[in-house]
Parts: sequence; structure tokens; C-alpha cells
Amino acid sequence: MCGIVGFTGTKQAAPILLDGLSKLEYRGYDSAGIAVRDGEKPAEVIKEKGKLKVLADMTNQGKAVKGTCGIGHTRWATHGEPSAVNAHPHSSDDGNVIGVHNGIIENYQEQREKLIKKGYEFKSQTDTEVAVKLVDYYYKKYSQDPIEAIARAMVRIRGSYALCVMFKDFPGEIYCARKDSPMIIGIADGESYVASDVPAILKYTRNVYYIGNMEIAKLEKGNVTFYNIDSEVIEKPLTEIKWDAESAEKGGYEHFMLKEIHEQPKVIRDTINSVVTDGKVHFDSVNLTDDEMKSIDQIYIVACGSAYHVGMDLQYVIESLTSLQVRVELASEFRYRDMSLRKNSLVIVISQSGETADTLAALRMAKDNGVKTLGIVNVVGSSIAREADNVFYTLAGPEISVATTKAYSCQLVAGYLLALQFAKAREEITDEHYNELLAEINTIPEKIEKILENKERLQWYSNKLINITDAFFIGRGIDYAIGLEGSLKLKEISYIHSEAYAAGELKHGPISLIEDGTIVLSVVTQTKLIEKTISNMVEVKSRGAKVMAVTTAGNYFLEDTAEFVCYIPQIEPLFAGSLSVVPLQLISYYVSIGKGFDVDKPRNLAKSVTVE
Repeated sequence: MCGIVGFTGTKQAAPILLDGLSKLEYRGYDSAGIAVRDGEKPAEVIKEKGKLKVLADMTNQGKAVKGTCGIGHTRWATHGEPSAVNAHPHSSDDGNVIGVHNGIIENYQEQREKLIKKGYEFKSQTDTEVAVKLVDYYYKKYSQDPIEAIARAMVRIRGSYALCVMFKDFPGEIYCARKDSPMIIGIADGESYVASDVPAILKYTRNVYYIGNMEIAKLEKGNVTFYNIDSEVIEKPLTEIKWDAESAEKGGYEHFMLKEIHEQPKVIRDTINSVVTDGKVHFDSVNLTDDEMKSIDQIYIVACGSAYHVGMDLQYVIESLTSLQVRVELASEFRYRDMSLRKNSLVIVISQSGETADTLAALRMAKDNGVKTLGIVNVVGSSIAREADNVFYTLAGPEISVATTKAYSCQLVAGYLLALQFAKAREEITDEHYNELLAEINTIPEKIEKILENKERLQWYSNKLINITDAFFIGRGIDYAIGLEGSLKLKEISYIHSEAYAAGELKHGPISLIEDGTIVLSVVTQTKLIEKTISNMVEVKSRGAKVMAVTTAGNYFLEDTAEFVCYIPQIEPLFAGSLSVVPLQLISYYVSIGKGFDVDKPRNLAKSVTVE
């Protein structure tokens, strides 16, 4: 949510800021702004409501704004409506401090009132203006040291923030501070960059630092110095980002979402190969030993959104292969539960960004309770990756579209491999069955490729759904978990009201919503449950519903009940979710573009939910 880019070096800053912000548009925003300094001159601030193109046009693509040091921001309104006044950057009354901020300052009203009593005036309704003026207050009251001023402000701010500020007295320098909101800092020859996510600076450098919680950074041209909250200098390791710049571009596809759907075979294969060698799963990189797996008797899977749906699927897989009990929890609920966690348990947190606020808080709660944690994340060096006891990195690469596809699929496969190795370590599976299941997992990429080769049929069917107002997804077991994800995809990018139900629950209320023409999409891949699900399909069809089915090749009898059937290749039913979700992703995509919507940037949504 929101986006920050900063640059100091020898090149003109404004074009770099605008370019970096354009790479963060997927995060969601309603206004944008930049502040650029040209040597000793006062900073020039340009900001406006609306898309980044408005700002680019105002500045002739940045060429009209001179200066080699600057900060930029795309804002998602929290405190105060979308407007030019509320857009970032904000400044102190005399322009001494100019800043941008991601996150939410919870005690901003209290601090605002104190600053008003000190003579400060406020132009906006934002919490960010409070932070900027608080830094200015401490800068002037004490030693006029930027680091000390920022540290004093940090102590008094409650909430989350990634804060970047420039001081009038220190041209060519940018100061950053972080608490619970993502921020990375990159360096190249004679240049320094700061951003809230990797794609913004990937074009310019792949060498980055990860600034930790309650830490401060000073950016100079080609040099970065880090400080702790006590203003002491600290050392940070430099990390190389393995993604290349091209992976964050559309590569000839009309939308990032379609590109990322088509990337799934490759990134799933990469994720598998990261831990599978010589026909065995090796978790050396995950740092989870067989002995530790044997000692665990309870697993909690904690996540939000699509990652939660991954957990729902994995619950069935893990419990089918092992004697472990698995509970799947929404992170936003789990973190506030008054519950006892079993000591011999493992909390698995799943997050693409590794910065999801509720999931990160759930991880910390588990650690505070002395429970072992494992993160399944896609971003190296993210907060969850740094704080979890164990980390399984998915190799999805940068995912730009707000609606996740390839990251979801990589998380799912990572979970399969975890389940399989748990069964092996606990001696709850034979070597023969282990080898059979691992071989099945290895077939997933090529089978997804076959589904993608026949996407034209799905596009044809999707055209029939463009004008519907409601849709329902049904399934049992793993199929229900996939229905949840399919329903979310449809509603988040096409704005069609959609619900997913366990098919066996239809008679307990939802069936009352079925009427002539209602669309019901059924997922039917679980061999032992097919007859049960068909009976539910018949129930809704008899009440006027138009039924579609996603099922495994060979189940041609479903054509007697469904008006449209999409067949996926044969696969072990435990892993069918990796295949059955792909047609649902494509249907959602085609419905959205058929309705003329911006598939990659759906309204009101952000890629990384880093605040509550």
C-alpha cells in the first residue's frame, strides 16, 4: 500500500522518481507527488490527485524539474480524502523538513495537538504531516542533527511507518526510518536509492540493504550509513537481488496478470528444484531437520487472502499424509485470539511480500509464546523472512498484478513438499509412495502448460459471464479450498459479487439464493467426493442455475449436468488444486477485461497490505 521512491546521485532525480513510482502502481494509490532538490536551492514540490500520468504530464516526464536528489510517493488515502493537499510530500511550515511516509501513525491526533500548541500550522488532514513536523520540531529544539531528530520522533510515534525525509541544511542527503512497513535501500556507482519494493529500483541496481525495525539510514551519493534508535552506527550486509529487470516488465503480454498466469509452469518448476535434488526433498536451505519434524504434533497455518486459501488446501494434504493435526487461521483473527498455543507445534505463516501486517504480527505472537515458526515467502530479506525461525523461499520472482496467481501457485507447491517431507521424516509414508507423490509434483508444471494451451475455450465461456451480477463456487475438500480462491479472483478484479461454499452446506442456507440463470462454478477433482458434489450440482441446476465444472480428464459424465466443462490433466487428487485453480484464474481475467476494467490494479485494493 502506497509507494516510496528516493534517489540521490549525479543524474536528474525527477525522471528516476517517476519511473520508480510507475513500477509501484500495482500497490494501489489515489494521488502522487515528488520533491526534488537542486544543490543548495529549496526543494521543488509537485503533487496532484489522480494517476501518476497527471504528475508526469505536469513535469514533462520529470524533465522540467531540475535536481539530483529527491523523494517521491504514491498515496493511498487513510487520513484525509484523496486530494492535492493531502498528497505527499509534506513539509514543515518553513520547508526545513520535507517527507513522505507509508503506514499509519496511530497517535497522530495527540501529536498534532501538541505541535499546534508549539505554533505549527497544518494544511492537510494526514498523519504524515504530523510526522514531518515532529521531526522538524526535534531538529530545531535540540542539536540540529537529523539522526537525533528522527530518533526522538520515532520514540514518540505509535504505529507503522516507512519514512523518508530531506533537510534543507543537508542537500544531497535523504534520511529514512522504518517500523513495520517495508523499505529497501539500493546502491550503485555514485548513486543511492530507497523504495518500498524491489521493482522500483531493479532497473538501476540489484545490490540492496534491508533496513530493520526501528533503524535509521542516511543516504548520500553512492553511500549509506545505518543507525539504531540510540543513534549509534550499525553495519548491514549488502544483498544481491536475483530478479532481473525484465522479470518486472510485461514482456509482450497485455497485462501483468496474464503474464504471471503464463509464468506459473516456470516458477513452480524453479520452486520445486530449489529443494529437490536426486529424487529427494532436501530442506537444508529451509533449516528444518527431520528430527524437528518428528517432534511436532500440531501445525497452525496462518495467513491472509489468497495465502489463507493456500493454507486451506494444505490442511487437507498434510492431514492426509501425516498424523499431524492442522488448524488454518486468518492472521487478522489469530493475532487477537486469547488462546494457548501448544509448545510442540509449528506456526507456518504464508505471505508473498513477507510484510503482510497481520501475518507478521501473528508470527511475532507465536515467537513470544515460544512456538517454532516457519515462513513461506517470496521476498528475500523481508520482515517475515528475517524473523521466522525457518524460511521456505518460493521462487515466483516479482509479482506485479494485485491479484496473485504465480505466487499463490508456488506457495501451494511449497506446501506439498513440506507435507511430503513431514510424512517421510515421521516415517508415515513408504518409500514407494513417497517417490510416486514426488514424481506427481514434478509433473505439475507441464500439466499447467497443457491447460494454458487450451485457454481459448475458457475465453469463449468467460464472455458469457461478463454481464452477470452474482456467482457461486462450490466444491468439497480441496475443491472447496480452490473454490474460495476462484471466488476471490472473480470478485477482486471483475467486481462481480461472488461467494464460495462447501458444497455440502448448500442446504443450510445458500441454496435459497439460487434462481433462474444463477451461475454456479463447481470444482470436482476429488475422486472420493465426486458423486456427492454431482448431487449438489443437480440440486442447483433443478432450481434454474447454470452450472460450470472444472474436473479431471475422464470425468465426461459431468457433461450431463454442467453446461460447460473444463478438463484438467490427470493427477494425484491431493495435488489437483495446482491445476484446477488455473482455469479459474483465466476466467476471472477474461471476465475483467471483457468488462473493460484495469486487471492489474483493481479498485480499492493493494498488493501488499502492510497496515491493519
